[in-house]
Amino acid sequence: MSLLMSLIGFAALAMIIHELGHLLAARSCNVSASEVGLGMGPRLAGFRLGSISFSLRAIPIGSFVMLDGAALKEKSIKAQLLVHLGGVAFNLVAGLFTYGTTFGWLNLLLAAGNILPLYQHDGWKCGVVIMRALMRGKNQPAERAFTFSGGFVSLLIAWAVFRMFI
Repeated sequence: MSLLMSLIGFAALAMIIHELGHLLAARSCNVSASEVGLGMGPRLAGFRLGSISFSLRAIPIGSFVMLDGAALKEKSIKAQLLVHLGGVAFNLVAGLFTYGTTFGWLNLLLAAGNILPLYQHDGWKCGVVIMRALMRGKNQPAERAFTFSGGFVSLLIAWAVFRMFI
């Protein structure tokens, strides 16, 4: 039971570190944020620190930072990529500093999972930013193809990793 509670606590902490990475990257690029949330669904509890609301949500899956998307899209490609990869970078640093511990492995796993080009994950968002820059704007058929192929590639990677360990 204590192992399960440790895993839950470490996973929550790793998600908070991830979202703080996005938040600090966004603030460094002058992109405002209104909320940092742990979990999804209805808000259970929270507090406000300056202009940012921190909340605990009812469904304990995932986490998020509510950024000003319009302001982010107006920034340079480099700034957009920095914001999208900020969480992954923070998880990598935390994972390397605590390497060999359960917390370290959870951070590295969270970083690896978020860099995959799965829909609405950081890797997918970076791919869309790069694609729109190369195509000089939105291209819905290309973005749909990227979303589908990203999911397919992610499944192949997951299968390969699964086969290595099982």
